[in-house]
Amino acid sequence: MNAAQASVARKQLERRLAPLRDMTLVAPPRGWIKAIRESLGMTARQLAARMGVAPSRIPTIEKAEVTGATTLRTLRQAAAAMNCAFVYAFVPIEPLDDMLRERATQKAQKDVARLDHTMRLENQALLKSDLEAERQRTVELILAGPLRGLWDEERDHFA
Repeated sequence: MNAAQASVARKQLERRLAPLRDMTLVAPPRGWIKAIRESLGMTARQLAARMGVAPSRIPTIEKAEVTGATTLRTLRQAAAAMNCAFVYAFVPIEPLDDMLRERATQKAQKDVARLDHTMRLENQALLKSDLEAERQRTVELILAGPLRGLWDEERDHFA
């Protein structure tokens, strides 16, 4: 996928995610499965029958959900057995383009700082305005290219 296609795909994904970013959805203390099951007046035995598992598995499944030790497959099965939609999503805390620009800015800042250090060693220091212009140019260059390397962690060259 080229940069233009990636940008369009990112914007489409952002439109789908934006409404979710403002939602605050807190799981019930005893978990969604137990809360929905009890709200429906469904017993553990009845849920087990609908899921096709032994009745003794339901308390284990409900506890596993609360502790985070369950699987997506089990959550989907439980949701289907209670006639619920299972929703699973990663919702970025901020817009995707903002995240990319922030990361590109961090990388550009490091690159420009190295350039500035080298230039100072050679007694060719740049003006602050020139450094800022170079930083902005580097950010735009990073964002215009392939984003694969954007999230690589930089290693200390002296370590």
